[in-house]
Amino acid sequence: MIYTQEMRTPFLLLFFVFSTLSSCTYKKQTTAKEGVLPNIVLINIDDLGWKDLGYMGSAYYETPNIDRLASESIMFTNAYAGAANCAPSRACLLSGLNTPRHGVYTVSSSDRGDARTRRIIPIKNTEHLTDELYTLPKMLKSAGYVTGNFGKWHVGNNPSKQGIDHNVGGSTKGNPGKRGYFSPYNIDFIEDGPEGEYLTDRLANEVISFMENHKDTTFFAYVPFYTVHSPIMGKEALVKKFKKKQGSNGQNNAEYAAMVASMDENVGKILQRLSDLGLEKNTLVIFTSDNGGIRAISQQNPLRAGKGSYYEGGIRVPLLIKWPDHVKPGVKNINPVSNLDFYATLQDIVQPQKKAPFLDGISLLPQLKKDTIIKRDLYFHFPIYLQAYRSVKDDARDPLFRTRPGSVIISGKWKLHEYFEDGALELYNLKEDIGERNNLAKQYPKKVNELYQKLQKWRKETNAAIPSQPNSQYDPSYEKERIASFSIK
Repeated sequence: MIYTQEMRTPFLLLFFVFSTLSSCTYKKQTTAKEGVLPNIVLINIDDLGWKDLGYMGSAYYETPNIDRLASESIMFTNAYAGAANCAPSRACLLSGLNTPRHGVYTVSSSDRGDARTRRIIPIKNTEHLTDELYTLPKMLKSAGYVTGNFGKWHVGNNPSKQGIDHNVGGSTKGNPGKRGYFSPYNIDFIEDGPEGEYLTDRLANEVISFMENHKDTTFFAYVPFYTVHSPIMGKEALVKKFKKKQGSNGQNNAEYAAMVASMDENVGKILQRLSDLGLEKNTLVIFTSDNGGIRAISQQNPLRAGKGSYYEGGIRVPLLIKWPDHVKPGVKNINPVSNLDFYATLQDIVQPQKKAPFLDGISLLPQLKKDTIIKRDLYFHFPIYLQAYRSVKDDARDPLFRTRPGSVIISGKWKLHEYFEDGALELYNLKEDIGERNNLAKQYPKKVNELYQKLQKWRKETNAAIPSQPNSQYDPSYEKERIASFSIK
């Protein structure tokens, strides 16, 4: 047959389209040393407290699927979020950089709370990571991964600009909004389901579809469920169930317990589908929370305070890592680790074509492979104000704020808080006083000085901005009166 020009044109067009689609098809990625790279499922629960799980000691919440995951994972008992509330913690996780380097310190304004009770002008907050930043998903894409986000993003307007191929429900929004856990939804980048569909169920189903569609590729599923963030809304049947159950140790909110139960159910669905698809053995699963829980909703005793505070209740989080044939299951690791370490760890595993130019976290791969002891210091910087959630119930330094401007260092068993308003220092021995009730600053001046020098050096190295400008609206008499009013009650 002789092809005319008219016949060749559509043929060549089809050939071009087919070739283009073929070149864009994701395939299982391999390295010479490790063979096929693992799929990665990173589950980042919103506002889940350190002890809001059965395996962590809760007698009220029911989490059989996560408890089972714990038995199959390495359990980090001294794990921390990079920051005490949503946006900065997620910015740390997704960038691998500590807060002074990306400038995301809080959600919205940094001068929250009554101006008359703020002594200094806080550092201006940066709301989002820049789209140009080399994020964790971008790094994984460089290693050949197809990337998906399912739920709360909160560090940019559109995850597709920051390394995500498939996005369901992620944007700048930090919570589902009024009645937001039931369809029709208030969040972006999601189609409404049947009326009354539960958001956590929907997001888990989207994760499962993503895994099914990409079972023959190498994928990264980032699963930042909006749950258990407010508004506190559980399924009616589960709420009724937990109203009949006796609470304990500051945990007795039936609506919240229902949310925890639904979260656990959907984590279980995702893990079961991995097994059904034959992907379990070659999938690395990380389960954690973005910060501590809200103390007025669920207490984390003996930890002090909760979300928004840099006492342990605000930054200590659950952390599990499961990787069959690589991680010995059921091991408890006591080393201090942070969600800043996820980026470095995954980069160490996948060895991408393009690596991050700099990371603040460390690779946990040696700890996953072998139970090793590491010595390191953890640093936190929060030059901002965050108003009280429930005054005295917050169990913070004072009833007006969960956070006042300052920095923290954790070094071994010691933890030092510095507050910029008045230069106050608090020293705690976490080994003997995990609840941070006994300030030892006066008893151990040498240790205070040692840690303070480290903190100053770290701030200089990271170019951390320190607020010092007096606030002209500050009224010390009014502040004193307000604090005293809570003491009287």
